[in-house]
Amino acid sequence: MFNFTELPPLSLYIHFPWCVQKCPYCDFNSHELKTSLDEKKYINSLIADLEQELPLFWGRSISSIFMGGGTPSLFSPESIDDLLSALRARLTFAPDIEITMEANPGTMELGKFKEFSHAGINRLSIGIQSFSDSKLTSLGRIHGRKEAIRAAELAHDADFNSFNLDLMYGLPFQTLEQAIEDIETAIALEPKHLSHYQLTIEPNTLFHHKPPTTPDDDQLWDIQLACQTILAKNGYKQYEISAYAKDNFQAQHNLNYWQFGDYLGIGAGAHGKLTNAPEQKITRSWKVKQPQEYLDNAATEKRISGEKTLARDDASFEFMMNVLRLNNGFETELFQRHVGLPITVIEKALKQAEEKNWISWDLKRIRPTDTGRQYLNNLLELFMPDGD
Repeated sequence: MFNFTELPPLSLYIHFPWCVQKCPYCDFNSHELKTSLDEKKYINSLIADLEQELPLFWGRSISSIFMGGGTPSLFSPESIDDLLSALRARLTFAPDIEITMEANPGTMELGKFKEFSHAGINRLSIGIQSFSDSKLTSLGRIHGRKEAIRAAELAHDADFNSFNLDLMYGLPFQTLEQAIEDIETAIALEPKHLSHYQLTIEPNTLFHHKPPTTPDDDQLWDIQLACQTILAKNGYKQYEISAYAKDNFQAQHNLNYWQFGDYLGIGAGAHGKLTNAPEQKITRSWKVKQPQEYLDNAATEKRISGEKTLARDDASFEFMMNVLRLNNGFETELFQRHVGLPITVIEKALKQAEEKNWISWDLKRIRPTDTGRQYLNNLLELFMPDGD
């Protein structure tokens, strides 16, 4: 039995399922836009979806909003303004709420950036992936180096104080020198936040069926270490496996995920996680993936594709699986607050991890060591429920 004495922070994720074209590495719920986009119908469906969820979180404020995809920047600023206005009418926004929108460099111009800002977007996450034209072509991106650089410049011109650049490494035939050039180009554009993560070959993607030639493990390690060193020298502090930020510019929405906070999910294929204190349970839910099916059912129970109530062991493991991604780990009392269980339920695994020098542990904080981060999968295995 859980024992929640308070509720974790609550965020909102909004999924926009359409892209200009599907990238060969992408396993997200994204669909190539082959007809004209009925923006108003989808925005109305998002609002109808949210209204069905309202009774689940009465009285709770929203600490952050993330618009992901797909490509949210395919939608007009007017549609995003309508959506945010509808959200403000139905939700309580925290005074310092972070509202992020993912943007594709191939779909942006200055006027659009400024209008998104006026609508209430206060943070952008720009999907650069690389500054190499040849690498971008191999990744199926619709933009080139010039558009990538221009997108960051436009974010500055539109007075976005905070924006993220997404970069991949381990790209097809990528050398150490090419990876370093990408990271140095990104730093020169002065974003407050950088995501730098390895290309992985996921099931149900074109790359899975036709794998490209990518750097081997030794080359990947060299790239990772070199880029981390460059980022640190330029004031970007690593606070999560693939996240680097200037002081006070960590992604608040992602931090809520990594600290096992709650989040609503609206839109085709969106996932949510909610803590129910009166019933002492944690429930995960996910919406139907196909855009047309979602549009047809957004105002009904049929919008929900599935639900799962977490068992105690599952909740403990999911918490650790997220927080151990963070360089600074977590305050010990956060486990009780966000999982609703005493820290003693994982004490055996903690002691085993400490003996292996994978974590450092005291009464106030538990954090992964450098070795623990290097062997994160092995570390997490200690916290897996029996039988998994």
